[in-house]
Amino acid sequence: MQIVIPGALPATSTAQSLVPYLAQRTPKLIQWFARSHARTERVNLLTAACTATEYWALSHTRAFKPSANQNVSSGLGPFLEPNIEQPDTPVWVVELVHVSPSQNGAALLTANQLGISQQESVSLFESARGVFLHYGYELRPGRDPARWIVTLPNDLRPVSVSPALVANTSVNDWWPQDTASRPWRQLVNELQMTWYDHPVNLARNAQGQAAINSIWLYGGATTSQLNPVNNAPATQWHHDLLEPFQAEDWGQWLERLQHLEPTLIDALGGRDTLKTELVLIGEDRVVTLQPSALMRLRARLPGQATHWRNWWSPLN
Repeated sequence: MQIVIPGALPATSTAQSLVPYLAQRTPKLIQWFARSHARTERVNLLTAACTATEYWALSHTRAFKPSANQNVSSGLGPFLEPNIEQPDTPVWVVELVHVSPSQNGAALLTANQLGISQQESVSLFESARGVFLHYGYELRPGRDPARWIVTLPNDLRPVSVSPALVANTSVNDWWPQDTASRPWRQLVNELQMTWYDHPVNLARNAQGQAAINSIWLYGGATTSQLNPVNNAPATQWHHDLLEPFQAEDWGQWLERLQHLEPTLIDALGGRDTLKTELVLIGEDRVVTLQPSALMRLRARLPGQATHWRNWWSPLN
């Protein structure tokens, strides 16, 4: 069993300042840290082109290995929209997003941040299908209202980038500017104009909600590149910390961690304690903790009960 917590590893400088508060608010969890062996993995966001959480989910739960001319985010296509009938066909998805000007170029809000309903997705799909057909793309609904599946021409193989990563950075950092992507850029521009005064967005604007005014393309790997879901290790996800982590609201982050602590300690203290791992994920780091009899003994030695700070705040 792996217990996975996205947003559990603050940046080093912040992590160091949180240490005394962790000792006060979550003492049992800190004791568990001290008795566990830690494996740290750095995630190169530029080459993976996805968040550390997405990287871990793809590489550790589905054993995804990108082929030539692919990055890790390519696996998100079949991960989100598996094609069981044609497992060797590339899966490309478009996510409904909001793009707006910002100080650093353009900012993106993901579908999760927009709260898109099924009715909104269907209405926007009907207006978008004609635009896609005009440019030679086949479009069909996905499993989630926030996503559609698109079939690209054989001569178009764009670089995949996760919209979640784009939302944490800037659209300008990832928007394709090569000649081969020009038709796609034209499609997106036309779609943005089509949706500018779409009834869905007029209604959202009236309610004070951000408009669904663009799309983001990613994926490109095949379903056969991922291990089947039934072969994936057992995982238990807790997303409680992600929102305050992204907002850098560390007071709320500590409060949620304190609330989560009893649930974690109960799960970590089960019958298969030595087989249970706790996976903590930050912006570009993953730390996997596993109980260790040796570490338990070490934690009893003078000055060793705080050795966990070495991975929590590496510059400590």
